[in-house]
Amino acid sequence: MGIFSEIFSWWGGNTWGTRLTIARQGRYVGGDSFGNRYYEQIKGVGAEACHGRPRRWVTYKGLAEPSKVPPEWHGWLHHTFDTPPTEERYVPRAWEKPHRPNMTGTPDAYRPSGSILASGQRPKATGDYKPWRPD
Repeated sequence: MGIFSEIFSWWGGNTWGTRLTIARQGRYVGGDSFGNRYYEQIKGVGAEACHGRPRRWVTYKGLAEPSKVPPEWHGWLHHTFDTPPTEERYVPRAWEKPHRPNMTGTPDAYRPSGSILASGQRPKATGDYKPWRPD
């Protein structure tokens, strides 16, 4: 299904149009532990023309899941860092956590207490709620 999805689907991340753009305009900068590949525009400026910076982008391995971009690459993509993590030793901050995929729509999604999808009982109403009524 690899070639079929590259031709007919954009959500897989790396389509034929993306490959053509990379071949004409991109320079491979590096990859991460998830298999994502990062590129920078060879010459000129991209969508950030008002800032005079080259465009940077990522092609995802598998489905296009932006939460799979590690913090060091996220900073480089958004021009927070000028040097890509492949050229500089990146040391994660103490507060940075390892990647956890977006769990929305799955059984592992976050469900706060009181949610109708959460297990357990909803707390009883305390009587302090007054619905708005138009005058």
